[in-house]
Amino acid sequence: MPTSKPRFTIVIDEELLKKIDDFRFENRYPSRSAAALELIRLGIESLNKNQDETE
Repeated sequence: MPTSKPRFTIVIDEELLKKIDDFRFENRYPSRSAAALELIRLGIESLNKNQDETE
C-alpha cells in the first residue's frame, strides 16, 4: 500500500539488524520498519526525558 509519508534509507551492520529483529519478534511487530520506528521513538523519548531532567 503506497504512502505519502517521508522515507529514508539507513545502512546498519548485521549485529544491529539482529537486535532490531529480536525486538521485532519479542514485541510482535508486523515488520522491521514498524520495529525500527518504535525503537527510534523510544530513543527520542529517552533523550527528551534526560534533557528535561538536566535542565
